[in-house]
Amino acid sequence: MTAADSAHRWLILADDLTGAADCAIAFGRHGLDAAVTWGDAAGVADRDLAVLAYDADSRGLSGEAAAARHADLLGRWLEPDRVLFKKIDSTLRGQPAAETAATMAVLAARTGSAFGICAPAFPATGRTTLEGRVRVDGRPLEAAEVWRRDHTYASADLGAVLASAGIRSETVPLAAVRGPGLAADLARIAAAGPAVAVCDAETEADLGRIAAAGLSVAPAPFFIGSAGLAHALAGLPTAPAIPPRSHPPSRFGSLIVVGSLAAASRAAARRLAGCDGVTHLPVDPETLLDDGPNRAAFAGRVAAILEAGGDALVEITTAGEPDMALGPRLARSLAEALDPVAGRIGAVAATGGETAAALLARLGVDGIRLVDEIEPGVSLGLTLGRLTVPVATKAGAFGDADSLIRIRARLRVARTEGRFS
Repeated sequence: MTAADSAHRWLILADDLTGAADCAIAFGRHGLDAAVTWGDAAGVADRDLAVLAYDADSRGLSGEAAAARHADLLGRWLEPDRVLFKKIDSTLRGQPAAETAATMAVLAARTGSAFGICAPAFPATGRTTLEGRVRVDGRPLEAAEVWRRDHTYASADLGAVLASAGIRSETVPLAAVRGPGLAADLARIAAAGPAVAVCDAETEADLGRIAAAGLSVAPAPFFIGSAGLAHALAGLPTAPAIPPRSHPPSRFGSLIVVGSLAAASRAAARRLAGCDGVTHLPVDPETLLDDGPNRAAFAGRVAAILEAGGDALVEITTAGEPDMALGPRLARSLAEALDPVAGRIGAVAATGGETAAALLARLGVDGIRLVDEIEPGVSLGLTLGRLTVPVATKAGAFGDADSLIRIRARLRVARTEGRFS
């Protein structure tokens, strides 16, 4: 495979919705027709898409269950002419090792070859890899808030993480990534049998070298990484531009939902709550989990705000240390509460992949036709299915205190003017 071949069809398999979207839009911004979907994918299954991103919704599963789900999905969606991009969380949440092992087993059974190139760095969001270990803002991942809140492995040593699922790996240090023999190093590792090459990267230029060298390996490898690597791969080909997309404008307001517990999302919610035209509607777990009059009254307030053309900021609140096990139930309960509001939504934004997936699925959305990237980790598109409105998704830990303000501004243009730029 050559760099020019990277303009061919891709399958992105991710463990959550925001990750699927922010990788797919990397290709969409370079002229490839891209969409993200989930479930039975009725809205996109029959479309001849250059880039299909699928949310496996496996982050909260056990290793065994996540592996089984990935194997099943690869059997359904990985066509012979698609290059596989296995999206993993840049801070190693979920079950990346078990999912990678399942991927390698499927590929080995199909083609006799299973070589992966792993580069989870996402420099635009402060994620880098050095000596085979993930770092956040220059510090070890183990010292980061996201690791303290949620981690699967004993350390952020990628070789040890992969070994926990029986995967042979070899670290490609930064000097080799930046040296003239990178393609030969990758080919050597691949020739020794099923394995993953773990590549250090501190800059987008490093990821560009990895992408170009990886696409020169034959037989074709699969890629393991986050949106940083997706952008590097997408930047290699020259593809025909997609005409600007338009849609009917709406008089209804934007629904902005913050379900992520990450500090970045909470700070952004506080900043957005102070803006004119935004009504902040905090809702506690007790209200959401009790299908009673309080939840109905909450939904009624949201509907009235959107009906009047205002923007509703819905934030799931927690007191003290959050119970991470409640996350899936809260996302589903919030989606159920907001279901009656669907007809009054002019645009929608959600932070946190679990929250976004539950909300959109409940609203009758089964895919997103991706259009643009507002900022790293924030994708913009048009929903597919029962509801057709502009939508933005953001990974919970990405962005800064003004991210939701920028998202709201882009959604306002999209919903009131019927255009995305």
